[in-house]
Amino acid sequence: MLQIIALLFLSWLFIMLYNRQHLSVLGLKPTAVRMKYFFVLMIVSALFAATNFWLKEFFTGEKYILQQPVYVRTILGETWNQLRTVLTEELICRGALLYILIKVAGQSKAILLSSIVFAVLHWLNAGVWGNTMQMILVFSFTFAMGLLLAFAYARTGSLLIPLAIHFGWNITQNYIYPGTETGNHLFVLAAAAPTVTISYGAFFTMLLFPEIAVILVDYSIVKTHRQVTLP
Repeated sequence: MLQIIALLFLSWLFIMLYNRQHLSVLGLKPTAVRMKYFFVLMIVSALFAATNFWLKEFFTGEKYILQQPVYVRTILGETWNQLRTVLTEELICRGALLYILIKVAGQSKAILLSSIVFAVLHWLNAGVWGNTMQMILVFSFTFAMGLLLAFAYARTGSLLIPLAIHFGWNITQNYIYPGTETGNHLFVLAAAAPTVTISYGAFFTMLLFPEIAVILVDYSIVKTHRQVTLP
């Protein structure tokens, strides 16, 4: 919680020093329109993130079961952990940085630059530095996702919109399903993953469909929001 408070303070400070504005320029205040987009985008992102595991069940025979026992306290704690991580990344990679970049360099260049920062940050977080192929894969998706998230803020003037997309994807991949090797997960493999041979088409469908689809569908939803002029 302290890191969120510190980032909010630094965001306020940078924005204030730049053009005497306040945190309101980040659009963190919930409104009816913002919350409508928030919940729609969060649910859509979560569903596409889950298709990665549903496709594995279909093509490879993997089976996921609910982890037992399930405690409400654990669900709330893990949800907060994911939300805290996402909010931290949003404040660092978008937030004041993106707002100031838009004002200084224009929307297109600002979106591009913040997306590069977002992708490089995931190189470090994912621990793939030095592995060329994994670096390319991680950069490709996180850069494309960064473009979507930055565009979502630039289009709507609210950090809540990219937060919804980011949170829906992360909580599904990192907590609801075992998209990471470590940590608690709500659903787990019922047994060791079976060894199967699948076609290249099936492999790339499992690998790419969720990532491409979430970006395209979320982009089309964000586009329906009227363009907001940042103060």
